[in-house]
Formats: sequence, structure tokens, C-alpha cells
Amino acid sequence: MKLSKTQKQIVGALGEDIASKYLVSKGFSIITRNYLRKFGEIDIVAKKGEVLHFVEVKTVSCEKLPDTEGGDSFRPEDNVHSWKLKRLSRVIQVYLSDNKIGEDVQWQFDVVTVLLDEKTKTARISVLDDLVL
Repeated sequence: MKLSKTQKQIVGALGEDIASKYLVSKGFSIITRNYLRKFGEIDIVAKKGEVLHFVEVKTVSCEKLPDTEGGDSFRPEDNVHSWKLKRLSRVIQVYLSDNKIGEDVQWQFDVVTVLLDEKTKTARISVLDDLVL
């Protein structure tokens, strides 16, 4: 029996697609998406230059995008809680180990936020790069 996706899952997948296309347009190459382990998931693993980027995507759907930056009371990045960061750190370490990536390789953790405007079918993308886990 196939389970249908929830609205939250549909919005999240759309946000990841938009984030991936955005990153590619900025010169990143996507290595993998949805690297899943029982204790967590990395949404996007990408590379730009010599740096490996582990990207968490946070998507929020709203009726209308705020007119100015910071004009809304909720930000998608507010959903990146400390327990989420701990899980991401663990998954990143497993990814590095599984793929035999040595300590000499530079990597960083980024968050891409996607605000979807349901009415106009547009999105606003923001990147918070090189965050500390």
C-alpha cells in the first residue's frame, strides 16, 4: 500500500528542488540529495571549488511574501534547532567516513531558506553559509 505525501512533505520537496536549482545557478555541483541515515538526513551535498557544502533546506509556504527582508515574524531558519544541529553533525561525520573524505578536505554547513508565495507561485531564497554546528 502506497502512502500519499503530506502537504508538508510536498512543500519540503519543492523547496529542495528550488534550492538545488539555485545552487547550480550559483556554480555549485550537486553531489547527492537526501543522504539518509536512521538518525538524520542531509538534504543536499554540493561542491563549489574545493569546498564541500552540506546544505539543510528549510521551506515555508505563505500566502504572500513579505515586502521587505525581516518583515515577517517567522523565519524558516528558526526551525533549525540545537537538536537538529547535533543530528546533522553526526550525519555529516558519517557521510565523510562513508565516502572516505579525509581531514584535508574543506567542508562547511549551510542553510538555504525558501519562502514560497502560494498565490504568485514565486519563491524568495536566502543562504546562510558556513554555520557552526
